[in-house]
Amino acid sequence: MPIMPTITIRNVPTDTRNELAARAALGGRSLQEYLRIALIDLADRPDPAALMAAVRRRKEGGVHTLTSEDILRFRDSGRT
Repeated sequence: MPIMPTITIRNVPTDTRNELAARAALGGRSLQEYLRIALIDLADRPDPAALMAAVRRRKEGGVHTLTSEDILRFRDSGRT
């Protein structure tokens, strides 16, 4: 098993640390495990700025053939 890196975060406000520790305890986890899971989840999500840039690039290069009426019709199809 490869050696995992360690991350140290300095100057965390006491109130913030205490809130995170309380959330960890409510979930039956240590603060370290709670933060490890939170960091993995954060890294798995796309960066908002990068995501918006990708959407803008896609919109600029694409051909939009759907009209507003088409979109509404597709949205409403199957509704009773």
